This record gives sequence, C-alpha cells and structure tokens, in this order.
Amino acid sequence: MTHSPDPRTLADVEEQELLDTVLPRFATRRDVLVGPGDDTALLRLRSGAALATTDTMVLGRDWLDGWSTGADVGHKLVVQNVADIAAMGGRCTGLLVTLVADEDTTLQWVSDFTDAVAAAAQAAATAVIGGDLSSAPAGVRMVSITALGELDSVAPVLRSGARAGDVVAVCGTLGRAAAGLVLLQRGTPEAGPDLVLAQRRPAAPYDQGPRAAHAGATAMIDISDGLLRDAGRIARASGVRIDLDPAALAGDIQALAPALDTAEAEECVLTGGEEHSLLATFPIGSVPSGWRQIGVVGAGAGVTVGGREHVRVGWDHFGSAKTD
Repeated sequence: MTHSPDPRTLADVEEQELLDTVLPRFATRRDVLVGPGDDTALLRLRSGAALATTDTMVLGRDWLDGWSTGADVGHKLVVQNVADIAAMGGRCTGLLVTLVADEDTTLQWVSDFTDAVAAAAQAAATAVIGGDLSSAPAGVRMVSITALGELDSVAPVLRSGARAGDVVAVCGTLGRAAAGLVLLQRGTPEAGPDLVLAQRRPAAPYDQGPRAAHAGATAMIDISDGLLRDAGRIARASGVRIDLDPAALAGDIQALAPALDTAEAEECVLTGGEEHSLLATFPIGSVPSGWRQIGVVGAGAGVTVGGREHVRVGWDHFGSAKTD
C-alpha cells in the first residue's frame, strides 16, 4: 500500500514531534549500549580504540533538489562517511546524523532522507546512534554525519605509508559518478541512467578496507575528490611519486564512451569525484582479489599518468569553486 506524501513543512511541527517521527526508523545493534534519546550514545568497543570522521553536504553546493531527492542525499551522506572509515582499514560502529533546515523544508523530504539513512546504515552493517537537529535561515539546508569505527586488531592504514616499489591498486569503479553529474548538468540523464544513478546513489566496497589492511596495504584513501587528487594526497603524505598506467585505465574510460566522448570520459576517470572506491598501495605480490593494479610507486613527488603530469587534478572545495 502506498502512502500519500506528507504536505506539511517543518514549520507545522514541533521539534519533539519530528524526533518522535524520525528516531524510531533507525535500527540498533548489540554494540550500541545506549542509543538516541539521551545526551550521548554509549558504544561497546572491542579494540579499545576508535576511528572518527565527519562529512557535510550543503544544499546548492553539494546537491540540488532538482537533481537529487531527500533519499539520494541520505544515501550519499552515509556512503561518503562509511567509506572514510573503510579507507583506514576500519569497520563503522555508529553514525551521528545532523539536520539543519529552514522551516519551509517539507516533512516528506525529511522522511525520505531519514529512511535512506536508515537503509544505507543497515547496508553498511552499522547503526544511527544519535545526532542533532536545528532550524536555519530561509533557503538553507545542511546535513552531516559523524561516523565512528574501529579496527580489526591491525594498525590503521594511513596515507603516509606508501614506499617506492609498491604497486597502486583500486577496488571499485572510476569516473561513473562524475559522468552522471555531466549528464545532469547537460539535462540529458537519459543518455546514461546507470551513470546518473552512480552520481545520486554511489556504492563503496566497505568490506575491502579491512581486507586490504590485513593484506598489508601500506597506504589507502577513498576516492572522493578524484583519482589524481586523492592519489596525490597519498604521494604527498608518503613523499613518493605515483605513476598511473593509462592502459590499466582504458577500460574505465571506454565504459563511459557511449554517454560521453573519449576526452570527457578520460577527464571523469582521472579527476571525477564522489566515486568512493578505495585506492591503496601494496607491496608487490600482496594485492588481494577484488582489487586491480593501476600504477606503481616510485621515488620523487606528485602524480603522473604514463610518466606525464595532468593539467587538472580533481575537485577542490574552494579552488574548484573559483575555476570550474
């Protein structure tokens, strides 16, 4: 049975009524000793150490209501946070969700957002354990998640551990979310519905983060701002040069060709963000199944593609806003 959309806005309800509607939608887990409803949550940690990260999305900057539903936003927000935990080799243990919205925000948007956060959290084998709710000036809507996690009795995989002689590998797709964004910007989403879906509802290989850590990954990052920019973060932190193999990326570029021309497809693969695949370096011979080698680590600094530097490197929250 389908239900009619709720026509009310946040101006029509009090905070407690909204919380009473939202909080029961979030499932719990055995490791959550105290969940939403008190001043803070209480978690049981097996490893004795906690990972913590946070990410924020802002209406008009990180999404447009004309392109993304509340459900799309909720799903993406969970993925980008849990992927950060996975990129340290960890497993997510809990999510703290914040919603800041003006009073004209519809309850239906909040409901769709909440349901998607709950579903994505369950898919990531984690739970929403609390958060915050605040009003905002007209036209302002912002959501954020703080994700907590722990390690499986191994050291965290940092960006700074890559060494000359390592190989570079990726787990997941490249360029698809960026290609979907290009199609949305053009107003031609029908040219690649699967690519648009990748932009609205990205997928991340969460379980491969701990697997890479156990396999001996020396450095790791999730691809949120583009392959070149995020590879560059590993190179800079580790004091090495990363050279990506064009032949290893050819299949990724070709997969986008039906919807984009070759130059556009190459740009999406090299610089497109919001993919949330995992990028890591490994000693030779230790790349686990499910990963594919796309480059090598050598002496020097920076990132090259087939030995050559690339003019653009990916998304920057401030620099890209001025130049794109």
